[in-house]
Amino acid sequence: MSPASVRNAMIRTIPDVDTVALAVTDGMLHFELSLAYEVFGADMTSVADPWYRFVVCGPGAVRAGRFLLEPDYGLDHLSRADTVIVPGWADFDVEPPDDLVDAVRAAHEAGARVASLCTGAFVLAAAGLLDGRRATTHWAHTEVLAARYPQVTVDPDVLYVDNGSVLTSAGKAAAMDLCLHIVRLDHGSSIANTVARRLVVPPHRDGGQAQFVTTPAPAPGNHPLAELFPWVLERLDHPLTVEDLARQARMSSRNLGRHFRSVTGTTPLQWLLTQRIRHAQELLETTDDGVDAIAAATGMGTATTLRRHFNRTVGVPPDTYRRTFRSRPRPGSYGP
Repeated sequence: MSPASVRNAMIRTIPDVDTVALAVTDGMLHFELSLAYEVFGADMTSVADPWYRFVVCGPGAVRAGRFLLEPDYGLDHLSRADTVIVPGWADFDVEPPDDLVDAVRAAHEAGARVASLCTGAFVLAAAGLLDGRRATTHWAHTEVLAARYPQVTVDPDVLYVDNGSVLTSAGKAAAMDLCLHIVRLDHGSSIANTVARRLVVPPHRDGGQAQFVTTPAPAPGNHPLAELFPWVLERLDHPLTVEDLARQARMSSRNLGRHFRSVTGTTPLQWLLTQRIRHAQELLETTDDGVDAIAAATGMGTATTLRRHFNRTVGVPPDTYRRTFRSRPRPGSYGP
């Protein structure tokens, strides 16, 4: 067997290891390439073992900015992957290459989950994967995407959109949010949060959050809330109020709200509720605790309160979420 045949046979032959394939061509944006590698390609076996098997597929040596990439496999091998990542590319003003579009479409038809980062959505749209679906891309290019592909429902105001087998993200940092969302789907909230901490990025931002806020967030470690966030996360079982948070941050409730809005894009109470819900998700995924116990552990007070807020935020009751999470499809088992 030739060396190439040996390499090709390796895809999907390692038990219980999901293959993430990065689809590349000339003109891809190296920022999104790097993000995908940091999440799926770096050694995270100390966090979750097995981790992903990460490969790069392209038509040959390709250039991304000032970097020259030598793919592991040709584009035809995308159809052997469980998840295909299509990063943003600079030449979205013209139609993407036919070989890339055909390979991405074939991978999806073979059952792969396909995700685009930033302007990679133009490739998915050209492949017909976004027809009749809601999608997003970098906010500066949403009008172009909508005009070129009117059959796509383009949402310019979200970080990412999850359609199950097809996912799209906005630009830059939102691409990281989508990658972490995929990890959360595959491995659960706890592991996704651990990966986020390793990468020194926020552990979770909802896909429906706005792509940007008008006031830039201060530098991590220097802004007035830097010490407040971990303090709150260690006390989610407490009945914390806005006044408690303001007192801990040594500022008025009004100033707290202003700083929260600039950093998170939301209010202190909404942020706190989101953290309680995320912690509840983590406990539902990783423990057999009843809803009453989880309500107490997350500071929600009663099971009734938890169910009401959980259902409103997540879209399903806690018990349904637990069953769905434990029976979720493996990557590579998605249908079109």
